[in-house]
Amino acid sequence: MTIDDLRGRRVLVAGLGTSGRSAVAVLTEIGARVVAADADPQVADRVELPAGVRLVAEADPEQLAEQALATAPDLIVASPGWNPRTPLLARAGREVISEVELAWRIAPPGIRWLTLTGTNGKTTTVGMLASMLTAHGWHAPAVGNVGTPIAETVLAARGTDRPLDALAVELSSFQLHFTHTVAPLASACLNLDADHLDWHGSMAAYAAAKAKVYDRTEHACVYNIADPRTRQMVEQADVADGARAVGFTRAVPGPGAVGLVEDVLVDRAFIPNRASHAAELGTVADLAHLHQGSDADVPAHLVANALAAAALARAAGVQPADVAAGLRSYTGGDHRMQPVAEIDGVRYINDSKATNAHAASAALAAMPDGGAVWIAGGLAKGARFDELVARFATKLRAAVVIGTDPEPIESALARHAPDIPRQVVPAGDTEVMTTAVTRAATFARPGDVVLLAPACASMDQFTSYAARGDAFAAAVARMRR
Repeated sequence: MTIDDLRGRRVLVAGLGTSGRSAVAVLTEIGARVVAADADPQVADRVELPAGVRLVAEADPEQLAEQALATAPDLIVASPGWNPRTPLLARAGREVISEVELAWRIAPPGIRWLTLTGTNGKTTTVGMLASMLTAHGWHAPAVGNVGTPIAETVLAARGTDRPLDALAVELSSFQLHFTHTVAPLASACLNLDADHLDWHGSMAAYAAAKAKVYDRTEHACVYNIADPRTRQMVEQADVADGARAVGFTRAVPGPGAVGLVEDVLVDRAFIPNRASHAAELGTVADLAHLHQGSDADVPAHLVANALAAAALARAAGVQPADVAAGLRSYTGGDHRMQPVAEIDGVRYINDSKATNAHAASAALAAMPDGGAVWIAGGLAKGARFDELVARFATKLRAAVVIGTDPEPIESALARHAPDIPRQVVPAGDTEVMTTAVTRAATFARPGDVVLLAPACASMDQFTSYAARGDAFAAAVARMRR
């Protein structure tokens, strides 16, 4: 299906979040007849739709499905928040695709798609990758589950004199579920841990969605040697002839992998004489500006992210010197181990993007023993936190629990860190983050860190993880006045 195929066809866009609004705009611009469906009856008050778009807004899922499908769409574009059990999608009776799939179908030929997923580290890795591609001289933005929606980026580039050379594409499991024909030049899954089980219904379904990142890969499937499940995904993927598996590791790599030799990132996968040689891709010191501390203290997850990004960049033909330059110029993203302030000898760090236990574990691992006052909690998405708390109890001085349902984290703390002081912020507190930060400050001592690493999604009390992180930063700023 091309742009010409979509002109004049009726397309239903399910959900008017960021990607849904982008899909509506793109489809309208290329001449499709667009119907937009949303579960918020007041959506028209907050979303301005292009002229000619028909809106179906109904809170009742059954009524929404009936009314939307009565418009007889030829195709449905599903927003990431809509799981396949939603009545509208479950009864679709026609093809359902993601906004990413839509972008692939309207994209001009010649763009190198470099796709990556994983439970954690996606945004950092795709940012590093885009920085490497830019250092190589390419027009190659970070898109997908980060930044500008991909369909919008692709369509905008068609009308300019600067075509896209490549795309660094971050993909969530939601997007991958409804993505069917994307054929990337290279792909990667960084890691796999339980997450979004409420959306997918089971760990098996979640893993299957993540594994789709490798399907139809043309050149290199990048996997995490430390996570055998990612290698298994590659082995089971339906890839193009000639595509090969490339591992990344924080150990010394064997032939066909990228890894570390002492503090040097090296490539033994994309060089002619990889059996006996390696290409230098930068050093751990190139990452030191992304965290607080010495070069020797660069967190392990940052090194792993850099290696995965380097493997994807090298698969696309980026030169080793440009990989290193990209690492040095990458500035990091907001809400990921972001230093906010130091007050009375206490550091405040915003890791609001730690929306699951796996991500929070990376943040807690970087904390001083017994010196972390942990602000945690939110929408648990069916996850449990016993393993996380048991593993990092010795890192904690105290904990402050937020969220409309604090029980999953609070009970794990009671079982595995019973001697650690903890407070629960009442769910109805209208200034939840201000209260949390104020209480955390009463526990902290000079040399400690107040760490926002919620291990949960944000949507129970905030509009997004970014809004949650901004609330944390604002609450800390008020303490300084």
